[in-house]
Amino acid sequence: VQLQASGGGLVQAGGSLKLACAASGSIRSITAVGWYRQGPGRERELVATITSGGNTNYADSVKGRFTISRDNAKNTVYLQMNSLKPEDTDVYYCAADTLYYNDYSEPVVDRSWGQGTLVTVSS
Repeated sequence: VQLQASGGGLVQAGGSLKLACAASGSIRSITAVGWYRQGPGRERELVATITSGGNTNYADSVKGRFTISRDNAKNTVYLQMNSLKPEDTDVYYCAADTLYYNDYSEPVVDRSWGQGTLVTVSS
């Protein structure tokens, strides 16, 4: 699976941005897509995920402000970010989990990453 993230930019606090993650390749094997973010000197952290069944999960810090969604026809997952805060400034990455079975018929989950897109929120 190949992922292409886009939509980052500079926005004032309180503003909105919408990130997009376009997938190509073995789309049918994707079980979940997530958005993560990482700042200088910090570990990459989960922002939101959406499963192939449509279940969503959010980090506490973004609940009520961010919404993850998908457009199956476009093979794209979105992250709508509202009420942005300066602390949301980070490089945002999308990742897709794909399921396959190894030579022993054991299920294996593989994670693919897209390139990051920078979100900067000014105060």
